Amino acid sequence: MAGGIGNKKVDVTWATEESGLMLAFSIKCINFRDARTKNYQKNFTNRRGDMLFEAVTLHRRFPYSTLIGLFIFDSGAKADATSQRAATFVNAHRGLSLFTGRADPSAREEQYEKLYVGLATTEGSTPSISFTEAGSPEDALDLDQVIDAALEVVVARNSDSYGYHDRKFRPL
Repeated sequence: MAGGIGNKKVDVTWATEESGLMLAFSIKCINFRDARTKNYQKNFTNRRGDMLFEAVTLHRRFPYSTLIGLFIFDSGAKADATSQRAATFVNAHRGLSLFTGRADPSAREEQYEKLYVGLATTEGSTPSISFTEAGSPEDALDLDQVIDAALEVVVARNSDSYGYHDRKFRPL
């Protein structure tokens, strides 16, 4: 996808010929404990920087686009605290909370409209994932709620063209 500072690959996009980029999902994952520290924080700072660069370059070219960030950790990231530091999950919320909640197209380019921290459980016969918006670690959401919130922002930014009611997205 062409951005304002160069091309940027984004995991999931929806663009129209008339409007350009409408919706993008950027997904970053850390699924393994670091062998030395035994936590899930290795490369967190670099991946956060990658996400912020994506937001800047895409918002610069498409200020009305809706960008959703999903930063997913193994569920062990919620319980890897030590006497020296908080759990990775808690630290991720601290490190990402400033970059969620871009309510206006003229707001800070590095913010995502919504930025979520996810916990994935892959053990057992039924894998699962839950999300919390960055800065709100106690308010769990499922993937349907994340998608609903994304589509509501798309409609708010394009209310003359799209509607969303009873989980049905439609052109007007």
